[in-house]
Amino acid sequence: MNEKRGFVLGGTLIVDWVKIVDMYPREGTLAYILSSSRGIGGCPTNNSINLKVLDPDLPVAVIGCIGDDEDGQYILEELRCREIDTASIRVSQTHPTAYTDVMTVQGTGQRTFFHDRGANSEWSFADIPFERFKGYKIAQIGYILLLDRMDAEDAEYGTVMAKAFARFQEMGLKTAVDVVSENSDRFARLVIPALKYVDYLILNEFEAGQTVGIELRDPIGVLQGCRLRETAEKLLLSGNSELVVIHMPEGGYALTRSGEEVKVPSYLLTEKEIRGTVGAGDAFCSGVLYGLEQNSSLTDCLQLGSMLAACNLFSPTATGGALALENVREKMQHYTQRSLVF
Repeated sequence: MNEKRGFVLGGTLIVDWVKIVDMYPREGTLAYILSSSRGIGGCPTNNSINLKVLDPDLPVAVIGCIGDDEDGQYILEELRCREIDTASIRVSQTHPTAYTDVMTVQGTGQRTFFHDRGANSEWSFADIPFERFKGYKIAQIGYILLLDRMDAEDAEYGTVMAKAFARFQEMGLKTAVDVVSENSDRFARLVIPALKYVDYLILNEFEAGQTVGIELRDPIGVLQGCRLRETAEKLLLSGNSELVVIHMPEGGYALTRSGEEVKVPSYLLTEKEIRGTVGAGDAFCSGVLYGLEQNSSLTDCLQLGSMLAACNLFSPTATGGALALENVREKMQHYTQRSLVF
């Protein structure tokens, strides 16, 4: 029997319009756009490029829905030129390709998103040709909270997305999910049903805390590292995941169902070197997922995630900092990691 390999990545297919601004203005006031660029965004698009650039021999397929427009063609061209399988991307005749205006503050890299869900809102369970992906090793869908039909209620599984994960697991694939950082009360209702069918839960500190009702930052934004294990344990108890990974600007934290705990710090970059933070979380996720696909140790998975997240910061777009594995290691050997603060 052939060993399963590679990734099928589904969900939000987005075009990012990234504007570097001098400051984030108060409502009704002015900020200056210093530069602008276009890039692709969204969980499956970002991770597929990160993974395929990291390892060109890796089988990678993307599934989702785009509009019949120039932005949709841009996404297809960006994926196809890297030999990513796009055969299962559906083209909507009723909605435009989803897009996000990303406002990134020069100097800090802090970004704010203005999003139009577009064709992503109509992507559904029926659009996934499951049988095509029997030979793949890991299936990831994201983002929960941004996929209207996948977030819809399902009488048996809780949500339609949970049903999709269950189907992938029945086929022998490992499953992974990603969440978007929405400021709402929808996390517990939409995320927790999926956790029964998700093997690898990889999310940031805000999303993790929102899901289980724990504040991981104090009122002035300081990370409450002492609560990371409690948060991860609650996430494990909320479903059947074998691994929870929480990433944040300070680094990455992981806890397995068997009790293995790993912590890695992020890399030190100067403000001048940081061009933007959009896509940094996806880059971290890509590194962890690649390590899992390669059966690496959990420490090596998180270290690679930290390196990919750092490389991402050198570009204003979500995937402009993607590099081949040997180039990632060569580049980051010239940088030091922060002191571990959690």
